[in-house]
Amino acid sequence: MLQIECSLCHGKAALFHEIDRKKYYKCTNCLSVLLHPAYYISPEEERNRYREHNNDVEDSGYQKFVSPIVNSIKESYNTQHIGLDFGSGTGPVITKLLRDEGYKIELYDPFFCDNPEKLTIQYDYIACCEVIEHFHCPEKEFRLLRSLLKPGGSLFCMTEVYSEDLDFVKWYYKNDSTHVFFYHVKAFNWIKSNLNYSKVIIDKRLITLIA
Repeated sequence: MLQIECSLCHGKAALFHEIDRKKYYKCTNCLSVLLHPAYYISPEEERNRYREHNNDVEDSGYQKFVSPIVNSIKESYNTQHIGLDFGSGTGPVITKLLRDEGYKIELYDPFFCDNPEKLTIQYDYIACCEVIEHFHCPEKEFRLLRSLLKPGGSLFCMTEVYSEDLDFVKWYYKNDSTHVFFYHVKAFNWIKSNLNYSKVIIDKRLITLIA
């Protein structure tokens, strides 16, 4: 198959690379790279892969890694606001660091903290750290996240952004079997323009979308 539909913008995605018997496609519209769904691992394999992550909330290196999101939240919001750690995983370090300072932040993760009631209210801010590259249906997920934000609320995402100057074949980020969608800068601009966000700010690995 030489073309598939982009799971974000529904543009045409052409075969880009075949690596380790997996086929990756590049969208001709939003310029993102996506793994063909035939190569997605099963939900059980995905859950087990996440359990392998060494996410100790007390680890200083892990705390430093998430600091761009934590610091951005603290700069823009206070303890009276309510937030959501979406895709919090096995070690919700963002929640731990913010709660230690009196912040009110809820947890949601489809594998490890599946509380659907947390998806029925709106939040002042949402943290989404190393999550969006796992989205099988990114358009659907970004619509959901937008619906969970109060007017003017912020969605803070961290991911590695794909660009043409990367050597995709050698790029370490694609090697995680749970990473299926690699966003180009143009993809975040598409999300802003088409999924009812008012503003997008891209600062290296930190992407902020404003409702």
